[in-house]
Amino acid sequence: MRDLAITKPDRVYWPRLGLTKRWLLEWYASIAPVLIPHVAGHPVTLHRFPEGVDGPHWYQTRAPSHPDWVRTITFRPARSGKVFDVVVLDDVESVLWAAQIGSIELHPYLGTVDDLDHPTVAVFDLDPGAGLGTADAARAACLVREVLDALGVDSYAKTSGRGGMHVVIPLDRTQGYDEVKRFVRATSELLVREHPGELTATMSARASRAGKVLLDWSQNDPGKSTVAAYSLRAMPAPTVSMPVPWAEVASASPLVVTAEEALARVATSGDVASTVEPQRLPTTR
Repeated sequence: MRDLAITKPDRVYWPRLGLTKRWLLEWYASIAPVLIPHVAGHPVTLHRFPEGVDGPHWYQTRAPSHPDWVRTITFRPARSGKVFDVVVLDDVESVLWAAQIGSIELHPYLGTVDDLDHPTVAVFDLDPGAGLGTADAARAACLVREVLDALGVDSYAKTSGRGGMHVVIPLDRTQGYDEVKRFVRATSELLVREHPGELTATMSARASRAGKVLLDWSQNDPGKSTVAAYSLRAMPAPTVSMPVPWAEVASASPLVVTAEEALARVATSGDVASTVEPQRLPTTR
């Protein structure tokens, strides 16, 4: 175990429950066996809350000051011309370092250090509009799955931790972002044509999405990151972006998984997401 200096372990991060930074580190240490396969090798954006969920927060892409054993990768995006380092969380010590600096949420990029140009997953990000909730997001996820099943594409569902759902397709990395994004967009637009009163795939102002679930296909981009499976979310009470069985999604029961429930589920069922094998997407035009 590498040395990690813990500062202010008793600082309260969740005032409503009295949960501290110490609790945050202990929780991430417990969930690490299933979390790390979803973040290791990936550049990670850290969503930091150094004073707790009610304090200032920001998404940190540029690597902050870190021990020499925390790996980084240098990004040179062509569009901006800027050069900066991004952290890579390969092991439990690196995850705990991220938690120590107030990173409640972990958002990995879809590519990995050894192959940034080919995403490891395709993601449908389902965001319920005003007046809707988790049950509506769950129904939308099932509609996505119906189309994917018809195409012979396997997927798993996970909660966003914030009321939405993600439908995730593990990929064999033979396809680049353009092809993956085109598939997710085409599938989303097909579903909108079939269910126009329930779904939208238009990235417009939130007010115009009231009463519909947004199928956000735009997340499948080399410059974007998505919250990791088993990452905490900085809600008033800590929730988790949690892979869940499709049978549970189909029941449309409230799909909000708390931190303690997540540990209990993993102890019983392991990583639900690990049962889906990487695959190649059908070609779209």
